[in-house]
Amino acid sequence: MRGVYSSVTDIRRKIFTEIARMAYDGDYSVIEELPYKIIPGEVATYRESIFLERAIVGERLRLAMGLPLRPVDQHTILSTGISESAIAEKYYEPPLINIIKFACHACPDNVIKVTDACQGCLAHPCKEVCPKGAIDIINGRSIIDQEKCIKCGLCIKNCPYGAIMKMERPCAKACGMDAIQTDEHGHADIDYDKCVSCGMCLVNCPFGAISDKGQIFQLITAMNQGYSVVAAIAPAFVGQLGPKVTPEKLKGAMKAIGFEDVVEVAIGADLCTIEEAEDFLEKVPNQQPFMGTSCCPAWSVMAKKLFPEFKSYISMALTPMVLTARMIKQDHPHCKVAFIGPCAAKKLEASRKSVRSDVDFVLTFEEVMGMFEAKDIHFDDFTETEELTGASADGRGFAISGGVAQAVVNCIHQEHPDLDVKVHAEESLQKCRQMLKDAKKGIYDGYLLEGMACPGGCIAGAGTLQSIVRAKGAVNKFKNSSDMKGSQESEYAGRLKELVED
Repeated sequence: MRGVYSSVTDIRRKIFTEIARMAYDGDYSVIEELPYKIIPGEVATYRESIFLERAIVGERLRLAMGLPLRPVDQHTILSTGISESAIAEKYYEPPLINIIKFACHACPDNVIKVTDACQGCLAHPCKEVCPKGAIDIINGRSIIDQEKCIKCGLCIKNCPYGAIMKMERPCAKACGMDAIQTDEHGHADIDYDKCVSCGMCLVNCPFGAISDKGQIFQLITAMNQGYSVVAAIAPAFVGQLGPKVTPEKLKGAMKAIGFEDVVEVAIGADLCTIEEAEDFLEKVPNQQPFMGTSCCPAWSVMAKKLFPEFKSYISMALTPMVLTARMIKQDHPHCKVAFIGPCAAKKLEASRKSVRSDVDFVLTFEEVMGMFEAKDIHFDDFTETEELTGASADGRGFAISGGVAQAVVNCIHQEHPDLDVKVHAEESLQKCRQMLKDAKKGIYDGYLLEGMACPGGCIAGAGTLQSIVRAKGAVNKFKNSSDMKGSQESEYAGRLKELVED
């Protein structure tokens, strides 16, 4: 539903805005009043009860501050734990992705259903093809016995009117890890042993029942306490903060909400490209049959969880986020680094012990929009422009599916122009899983494999705001504006060794 401004989007935006406003004001005692501000009046707008609407908003406010959901069966005030969370540094506490159970619609999952489009035709092929005799014709209409139905889908394929459909829970359908189950009350439930925090369930729940935790409050608290906070902004940023926030106006806009400076993570992408190119040349096929890219944490974790035998085949190169953050902290040792991007899984990556010292905060584009609105920023007021420089076109292309692999190939060809580098790229965890199943059969021996958890790549991450098509066009336009084409042209290439050994 990216690019569609719905009531779910509106509520999420209001929550991020109010949390940011509360943090800027430095007064978190107003937290109990915010559900009434976000959901005013006496009559419910979205659900059967305005009290339910406010209860859901309350839980979303807590999650946006990095606080856990409250137990449903115990009396707990909304502000519980908030004083401990009003600090300039806080790591994400698992679970990152949360289901607000009383917001869940308890959607039917994996049910074959006859719709009102059934015409009660004479041939009734649905009944004829059913291998289990699960379909009866009652009063001229097809009826499916769910106890007998094995979900084979033959009735769906053979209905001449397309009157039979398979109903799936949207969040479960979007989950490439099969991590969403049904609890005893019919609500969605996450198996955290399987979950890789890609956030696709969050994006695809039409009831806004799923949310990840945030660090808006802690980030702004750090700013209020006088810390210098540098924004490391992901290559997918173009157009995500609104059409008026052009790349040339980005620095001014970010400084207006409290950031000291802005650095393109595409610079780190260039370094990641160089390192992965070197790894591929060294290891494939001499030490391993193929190599997978490293930059998408959800893809990387999925590969290691489901295909442990391939663990060493996924590149060990540091991700662009980490390389950029390390560079920033080498140059400004006392600053804090906030990664601003499209990805929920980056929040999980930043909470790893090996990354915590490099990346202090991770916010999505959607969360940063809340900061802009809390500050009542008018982008037309920014007349001065400052271009972002230092990144190559290939580094900026990391945001789009296929861009990482292409950057690595281009880098290899710079030194080995005649070398045939075979590449296969997939987007969405479902397709990435199939790619690794095929790799297990030897189909991709000698290949560089790129995996992206989100359909379309980073431009379709859980924290993006634009439609995928529009975002792709914006990134390509910005990519083509770079004076440098390949990552090997980066002026920071000489710092790669010191960053990796840091």
